[in-house]
Amino acid sequence: MSTKGSEPVAVLGAGSWGTALALLLCRNGHEVRLWGHETDHVAALARDRENRAFLPGFELPNNLTPTADLADALTAAIGVLVVVPSQFFGSVLAQAAPHIAPDLGLAWATKGFEPNTGRLLSTVAAETLGPRPLGILSGPSFAAEVARGLPTAVAIAASSPQYAKQLADLMHGQRFRTYTQGDLIGVQVGGAAKNVIAIATGIADGLGFGANTRAALISRGLAEMIRLGDALGARRETFMGLAGLGDLVLTCTDDQSRNRRLGLALAAGRTAQQAMATIGQEVEGVVTARAVHAMAATHGVEMPISSEVFSVLYEGRTPTEATQRLLERASKSELD
Repeated sequence: MSTKGSEPVAVLGAGSWGTALALLLCRNGHEVRLWGHETDHVAALARDRENRAFLPGFELPNNLTPTADLADALTAAIGVLVVVPSQFFGSVLAQAAPHIAPDLGLAWATKGFEPNTGRLLSTVAAETLGPRPLGILSGPSFAAEVARGLPTAVAIAASSPQYAKQLADLMHGQRFRTYTQGDLIGVQVGGAAKNVIAIATGIADGLGFGANTRAALISRGLAEMIRLGDALGARRETFMGLAGLGDLVLTCTDDQSRNRRLGLALAAGRTAQQAMATIGQEVEGVVTARAVHAMAATHGVEMPISSEVFSVLYEGRTPTEATQRLLERASKSELD
């Protein structure tokens, strides 16, 4: 792993989150190569020294080099951070594989599952790149606030304590605190599944249901995340931390959240496609809702909120109908 001011760190993904993390790494004193797949977008980054498309208002420093060439981004890199939408995670890794040294660890800040299979991204990475250290950065963190240098705390989970510490040392800064742990499964489940619950809270708020409903959805949504984590082998305490409850509360309650904004738009009568076009960036909860629905069915996990979000997105159910179905559910023990 890098020492400050030495070999470059490759950040794969030049959207808002990838750019924010690249800026953080630059502030920490690292040379950064920021890769994007669209040549016009990368050319604009190099010309404007700003990501006007996805993260406007932040100057790209001299130690950040935009590139549309994967081989160029990864040559001699001593750290790789993947920050692409989950549906492109596997394909980007497949393209990058020939250029990543066999002994180099891989980290990502993508919050999602593989869309068509529901597999954890750690499984995708291991099958695509072979045995190597793996790690994920997740937690309550909006891109613009990280770019502005506002105080933020995240969780870093990795396949070994040594790699977790390496990643934490790389990312940790004066106003960006990193907390390490070993639950690679739980951190992935928390970071992905909370996006679906955020769509539900956006729908509820858009329908005017108020703070009581929002709190209920967050609480019961957390229970759904824990049940899915149980089925996949996660540690329950992970969901009480930054990558679970922390990220869930942030995403469900602030309009910087694209998933919440999508829910608000659905409640206003827009289709998911219309809402995403207005938002102008990927909304991870849309593809994650399909993956979570399939995983819940496969593992026999009860996830009624997530199921209703799936029905609104993919089965034509209206937000009002979905809400009514949740309200009509029979009373049960809270802890079952």
